[in-house]
Amino acid sequence: MATIEDFRKLELKVAQIKEVNDHPNADRLYVITLDVGDKTKQVVAGIKANYLKEDLVGKLVVLVDNLDSAVLRGVESQGMILAASDEEGITIVSPEKPKKLGSVVK
Repeated sequence: MATIEDFRKLELKVAQIKEVNDHPNADRLYVITLDVGDKTKQVVAGIKANYLKEDLVGKLVVLVDNLDSAVLRGVESQGMILAASDEEGITIVSPEKPKKLGSVVK
């Protein structure tokens, strides 16, 4: 079980997708550029089977901003976009109403 202190370690922030590119070394991954308000981040996300690139640009998402960077099939990922998954696929977690980029999600 995770404690409330464990949860508080995560920095969840509202970000906006600015650019989406195919991953050069993986058929199921996108390389996504995010605007977090005070900075830009790049993440690698396995959502290609559920989203077209043009449907993602401009979308507000919830980003795990303080996740250690990881190299996924040769491309650096500097965070993680939250998403829900079930047998029907993946759905990105998005704020119900527009929020300022970089807003903290609690």
